Amino acid sequence: MDATTALSELLEVSTQVVEAVVSGADGAIEASRTADDDRAGALAAAGAGLLSEAGAIRGGRPIERVHVDLDHGSLVAVTDGERTVVATTVAEPTAGLVAYDLRAALARMRGDGA
Repeated sequence: MDATTALSELLEVSTQVVEAVVSGADGAIEASRTADDDRAGALAAAGAGLLSEAGAIRGGRPIERVHVDLDHGSLVAVTDGERTVVATTVAEPTAGLVAYDLRAALARMRGDGA
């Protein structure tokens, strides 16, 4: 499944996800459901930065998920090493459920079903 279709399904299924962006391993944006391209770029960069910093803290070991609580929602980034999905959420989301939904979207993009 392509990234655009997977994001559309994600936003239909997950009532806690407000906006989302998919980027490749090179950082190029593959699909987004955000207000505009600048917002998509900012979210993708924030997610990549958080995953990278978390990995550095863990001695360079790869990190698959980062969740940051904000004033009026959260930022969640999930990666499978090939792609990264970064999403903003409603206030006080069920973090595990959002992460599951993002992982499922990545699996659909890989053709793993889910």
